[in-house]
Amino acid sequence: MDGSVGLIFIVIGSVLALFLLLYLLPVNLWFTAQLSGVRINLLNLVLMRLRRVPPSLVVNAMITSTKAGLNITSNEIETHYLAGGHVDNVIKALISADKASIPLDFKLATAIDLAGRDVFEAVQLSVNPRVINTPPVAAVAKDGIQLIAKARVTVRANINQLVGGAGEETILARVGEGIVTTIGSATSHKEVLENPDKISKVVLAKGLDSGTAFEILSIDIADIDIGDNIGAKLQTDQAEADLKVANAKAEERRAIAVAFEQEMKAKAQDARAKVIEAESQIPLAIAESFRSGNLGIMDYYRMQNIQADTDMRESIAKPNGDQKKDKK
Repeated sequence: MDGSVGLIFIVIGSVLALFLLLYLLPVNLWFTAQLSGVRINLLNLVLMRLRRVPPSLVVNAMITSTKAGLNITSNEIETHYLAGGHVDNVIKALISADKASIPLDFKLATAIDLAGRDVFEAVQLSVNPRVINTPPVAAVAKDGIQLIAKARVTVRANINQLVGGAGEETILARVGEGIVTTIGSATSHKEVLENPDKISKVVLAKGLDSGTAFEILSIDIADIDIGDNIGAKLQTDQAEADLKVANAKAEERRAIAVAFEQEMKAKAQDARAKVIEAESQIPLAIAESFRSGNLGIMDYYRMQNIQADTDMRESIAKPNGDQKKDKK
C-alpha cells in the first residue's frame, strides 16, 4: 500500500517536472523557428520566459520579418516589447514600407510607435493619401460681404515628422487661417466667387504643412456660400450706438436745464421772501415815526391816498385775467 502511494507521488512529480521543463524549454517554438530559417538559441527562449517576454511573440515576429527579407534581431524585438511597444504593428509597418519603397528602418518605426502613433496606419496613410474636410470657415471681404467656405485637404503622412510633428487639428487650423486671410484681402466678394482656386493657390503657397506630421498634396474649395452683409450691419450698429450716445447727452443737458430752472425758482422764492420780510418792517417803521414825531397824521393819510391811487392805476392797466388772478 505504501509502495503504491509512493509510486503515485513519483508519477505526479514526473508530470509536473515534465510540464515545467516544456514550459521553460519551448521546443516547439524553437523547432518552428529552425524550419522557418530563423536562427535562435534555445537558451534565449528560456531567458525570455524568465524576463517575462512571450517567446512566441518574438519568434513569430522574427519569422514574419525574415520571410519579408528584413534583418531584425531577437534582441531588438525583445527590447521594444519591454519598452511597451506594439511589436506586431512595427513589423507590419516595416513590411508595408519596404514593399512601397518608403524609407523606414526599425529604429524610426519603434520611435514612432513609442511616441503613441499608429506606425502601421501612418505607413498606409503615406501610401494612400487621405482627404480631410474642413468645417465651414467664415470670412469677410473688403466690401463687407461675408463668405462661408468649405475646403477638402488631401494629405499624406510624413514619416520623418511623425515624432514631434503636429496633427490634423493644426492642419485644419492653418488652412482655416489661410482661407480667412485670402478672403479678407479680396477687394470684393465677387473676386472670390469668380476664382475660388485663388484660395487654394494662396494657402498652398504658405507651406502650411511645415512642422506637422503630414504633407499637404492639394487644397480644393468644395463650396462657397454668401453670408450676411457684415459691413451694413456694422454701420447700422454704429448708427444705433451714436443715436444712444446722442440721446444720453441730450438727456444730460435736459437734466442740467431742469436743475438750473429749479435753482432759479428757489432763488426767486428766496428773493420774494426777503421782499416780504422787508415789507413787514414798514408798519413798524411808520409806528416808530409816529412815536418819534417824524410823521404826522395828515402825512399818513396822504400816503394812504397815494397808495390807493397807485393800486387803482395798476388795476386799470392790468388785463382782466391778471385782475382775476389778483382777486384770487
